[in-house]
Formats: sequence, structure tokens, C-alpha cells
Amino acid sequence: MLGIQDTRLPHLSDALQVLRHAGYRYAVRNSGGLAVVLDDEVLNLTLIFSEKERPLSIDETFQAMVDFIEKMLAPFGISFETGEITRSYCPGRYDLSTGGRKFAGISQRRVRNGVAVQIYLCVGGSGPARAQLIRDFYRQGLQEVTTRFAYPDINPLVMASLEEISGKKLTVSMMTAAFLQTLQSFGKIVTSSLSDRESRQFGMYYERMIRRNEKAFHNEAIHPNGQ
Repeated sequence: MLGIQDTRLPHLSDALQVLRHAGYRYAVRNSGGLAVVLDDEVLNLTLIFSEKERPLSIDETFQAMVDFIEKMLAPFGISFETGEITRSYCPGRYDLSTGGRKFAGISQRRVRNGVAVQIYLCVGGSGPARAQLIRDFYRQGLQEVTTRFAYPDINPLVMASLEEISGKKLTVSMMTAAFLQTLQSFGKIVTSSLSDRESRQFGMYYERMIRRNEKAFHNEAIHPNGQ
């Protein structure tokens, strides 16, 4: 998953070829940040906070996600620090790490009457291998060209999965269950299907995403999904 700045790499076509050769598809997200690796051992979560009663600050909603994840990981004996891991991919003030090894990053975006806070959790697999892929992506995208924007100089050893950090077998299914249990501790969970209006909105937003990606990759000879 790429950020807007990633589409401005001087050798973008070469960078995207790195992802294709590794078997990845790519798209540009509408929240902040830079490139991150998403696969079947990475869990993405979003918490949406209402601003109907009062406006919420950026730090306030970021911290709410940090507190939620802290409670969610406690049963696994996993504790962490919050702060930028500068040589990770998509570094930010709200990186989550243990012993200097990052396993999660948080982004957010404003939505109507609220804030959507998103986190990617590297649950299993190799953190360094994912970081090496993004390192190669930037090396091919830059090819020693100096740019106004400072892209991260990635050290694969500062990335890890929760499985690598804990030394325990952990799965996305386990973390999904932990997420729901943590959510339930704050109140009742109510599920529902999309209404007709919501289904139409979903289709509209999906088409908007497709157009945004087509615009971002307009010089590419292939479709943004990597096919």
C-alpha cells in the first residue's frame, strides 16, 4: 500500500517493478504515510471516533488507538513503546515498537463528523523481509537522485512481527479475536449489514478510489493492481 509521496519517486516505474516481481499488487491509500507491506499475516484495523459532541485533536485520537492496542496485546504478554523508528518503512511519531523493533504504524484521516484512525499490525512472518522489499522499492525509485522529499533510509533489522518479538505462534485470527474481545470490554458489539444507501455510497467511494489510482499511475502501462 503506497502513499501519495511514493507516486512522486523519480523512477516510479522501476520501483513498481520491484513490487510486481515480488508478487505484490499496489494501490495508493487516502490516509497519511508512505509505503507499507500488506499480506495475509498483517492485520489492518480502523477505529472511527465521532466528533458530533466535540472536535478531537490529532494526538487525542492517535493516543486512543495506542491505548486500545495496549489493552489488546496485554493478554499475550506484549508491551511496547510509542515513538518514531526513523529507519523503518512509513516512520511516524506513533510507531509501535519493542526493543527498537517496529511492528505497527498508525495513520488517520478526517471523515464526516469524525476521525478514522487506522493501524497495520505485522502479526506473523518476517518483519525484516518486508522491510527489505520496501528498501529495494525506494532504491529503485530513487537511483541516487536527490529529491526535495526525504524518503526513509530503511534498515530491515528495525522491523519485526509480533510473532518474532514474542517468540510465540501468533495468527491474524488470534489477533482478530483479541480485537473483538477488547472492543466488547468497552460495551456491546452490534453488527449489521449495509443499507441500500450505504451500499450505493460504497460503490461510489470504490469508483473514486479506482480513479484516484488511475490518476496516480497514469504513466504506467499496466493497471494499478499490478496485473
